[in-house]
Amino acid sequence: MSHYKPYPGYKDSGVEWVGSIPSSWSVMPLFSVVEERTQSNKGMLEDNLLSLSYGNIVRKDINSFEGLVPESYETYQIVEVGDIVFRLTDLQNDKRSLRSAKCGERGIITSAYLAVAPKRVQAGYFSYLMRSYDQVKVFYSMGGGMRQSMKYEDLRRMMVLLPSGVEQQHITAYLDRETVRIDALISKKARFIELLREKRQALITHAVTKGLDPNVKMKDSGVEWLGEVPEHWAVRPLKGIVEVPITDGPHETPIFFDDGIPFVSAEAVSGGFVNFEKIRGYISVEDHERYSKKYRPRLHDIYMIKSGATTGVTAIVETEIDFNIWSPLAVIRCGKDSNPYFVLNFMRSRSFQEAVSLNWNFGTQQNIGMGVIGNLQVTVPPLSEQQEISAFLATSSTRLDALISKTERSIELLKERRSALITAAVTGQIDLREAA
Repeated sequence: MSHYKPYPGYKDSGVEWVGSIPSSWSVMPLFSVVEERTQSNKGMLEDNLLSLSYGNIVRKDINSFEGLVPESYETYQIVEVGDIVFRLTDLQNDKRSLRSAKCGERGIITSAYLAVAPKRVQAGYFSYLMRSYDQVKVFYSMGGGMRQSMKYEDLRRMMVLLPSGVEQQHITAYLDRETVRIDALISKKARFIELLREKRQALITHAVTKGLDPNVKMKDSGVEWLGEVPEHWAVRPLKGIVEVPITDGPHETPIFFDDGIPFVSAEAVSGGFVNFEKIRGYISVEDHERYSKKYRPRLHDIYMIKSGATTGVTAIVETEIDFNIWSPLAVIRCGKDSNPYFVLNFMRSRSFQEAVSLNWNFGTQQNIGMGVIGNLQVTVPPLSEQQEISAFLATSSTRLDALISKTERSIELLKERRSALITAAVTGQIDLREAA
């Protein structure tokens, strides 16, 4: 922000999370600049269904039966162009979501949300101001009740910063332009990450199904989704290469504690490794010993998520600390003729993931049974070749993973810059009158 200049003079805003504001700005309670929307959709006056998603108001198909569907859309509320919508529910459990957005069209939205119509403040500026309040977590210290939810009465006395009408226009125009530019850069980098991940998976898939020798003689694997494999490779069901039968964790919900034995579930399995920063919680030593009679984790065991949105995702154990796992994870412990890292890479290949998707079931969520997992085919090169392929993929994937991480960090920096720019503009830390 060093190239932006401040206003000539400042005064104390009287608002704790804001501090000083330009001398010419005003501070007023929310109720004096907006009105709450209260028009219901009784009689189905509108059928343009809207939803707040990732800080934007998006259109949804009212005829779709996906997700939670109300008994009647007559209970929804009507919103107009320029209204600001807030989702002020579950404040205690969800501190990451963006909770406000501006409507770009007339429609209906759940009455669980709060909608206000700007009256003595311009919608564009007010939308950015509320996004700034959202980003500095103002709402989270205001809610009350079991779910920490808020209504208009809880929000109406919240203080709002008011530049002049012309300044509001300048701030909005500048932020519109700059956020579009930053968002375009973020989209470009996100697409680059997608391409890198596709390249990594293609590299893995080719190595574990075709090998590293481009001149090797091939044969039909006899498996439709696998295609041809090197002539000297075997193809076996997964259950045919394991040391012990494929199993899973306990099918019960343990009592969790603040410390103890780490308890791993699907959330901690991603990127090929177990992330102990995302464990479900800690269990007692007694429960750990009881669960371990069925299965005790061991170095180089492989986990595959077998239910939920991330079905098919895999990871390998790279620690010898004591921990245990929950039932959504299937355990593959490789036998002496299989290299665990080769098997892990095979299970991360596009071919194997397609096989998983072809064989999962749908109930309340997608899932795949352990018997089905055990019958999925895997390639079995000679052990020395498995080790060679694993070493090649470790080197190649490390380079790609480093580039992905670097790009992800650059996206985070852009998001931080966008947030900081919005906050600086709507709180008067920078003077945009000439810049706009």
